[in-house]
Amino acid sequence: MTPLLLTAPLLLFMLVFYTLPVLAMLLRSVSEPHWTLANYAALSVDTVFQNVFLTTLRTAVIVTFGCLVLGYPVALYLLRPGRTALNALIVVLLPFWTSILVRSYAWMVLLGRRGLLNEALIAAGVIAHPLRILNTSIAVYIAMIHILLPYMILPIANALRQIDPSLRRAALGLGATPAGAFRQVTLPLSMPGVAAGVLLVFVLSLGFYITPALLGGPRDMTVAMLIANQVDQLNWPYAACLSAALLATTLAIMALFQKLFGVGTAFRSIER
Repeated sequence: MTPLLLTAPLLLFMLVFYTLPVLAMLLRSVSEPHWTLANYAALSVDTVFQNVFLTTLRTAVIVTFGCLVLGYPVALYLLRPGRTALNALIVVLLPFWTSILVRSYAWMVLLGRRGLLNEALIAAGVIAHPLRILNTSIAVYIAMIHILLPYMILPIANALRQIDPSLRRAALGLGATPAGAFRQVTLPLSMPGVAAGVLLVFVLSLGFYITPALLGGPRDMTVAMLIANQVDQLNWPYAACLSAALLATTLAIMALFQKLFGVGTAFRSIER
């Protein structure tokens, strides 16, 4: 009974401010202007939605891959003893202390035609004319990777911290090279953290709105931006239908992840 009482405030909060609004949104997608599934039928033949949906998936995959490639070495570095690892951890956590909107505007300043990056390249003689980086897919990928990188680093670092150091020493003592010990011991044992980070970054990427809207071009529209566009046009039923499709996609990805890796296994390193 005590655990139930402890979690009751959270459950009530989630019921009032999450579950009920989501149910109202799902209901609106089939009840306006009358009870019908026409909105979902229109969604299946809407080429705009299909293109935007594929763009959203492509962006999520690229951002997740970029975060994994950049985040794993940083997670390894965080295991080093001393203040250097602590300072690196502070740098990793710094983005959490600044809003996404501010960080997106900062990238606009950095990547603009008169931004710091172009000015530095021109001053160094690397380029003669400013590069068009802002309002392109590259700008979206760079900013989203920067924003979501901590969500990849922290689960991996936590999983690496749970690995018994004696296992690597034993592998080295049995004749394995440092690269072989990493490939056969460290990497497999860190997979729960990798799985957790991939799931977090990919799911968060699916719902991104501010960063693609500010830094991307017309071809970088995401499903969240399309939903906002429909709301601006007061097309609430179709916006609700799009929201339901995005929610269903997210749940399907999580279910697939559970089947392939197991969500409990993926987050075991975080719980410890």
